[in-house]
Amino acid sequence: MLKVVYHPNAYLTGIRNVKLGLKARTKILETLETGSFTARNIAKETNLRYSVVLYHLKLLEKEDIVQRKGNRPYMWSVTGLGQKRLIGLR
Repeated sequence: MLKVVYHPNAYLTGIRNVKLGLKARTKILETLETGSFTARNIAKETNLRYSVVLYHLKLLEKEDIVQRKGNRPYMWSVTGLGQKRLIGLR
């Protein structure tokens, strides 16, 4: 049985971190690590519904993990704050 690994910043304080939310936020954060995107572009890249992406982006924004820039449609990007991935450790 393989252990599912979520992005470290997918875990949020103040809410219940259920598997579906962790999975969605992990997909969103992995996409944003490659550059800035609009919510619609993130939805296309991750195969998540637009409303789901927007909901999780706002949760991540409250914890200063992502930020939006410009005017509508906003460009979303990671802030660099929060936990870092440990690469190569098992």
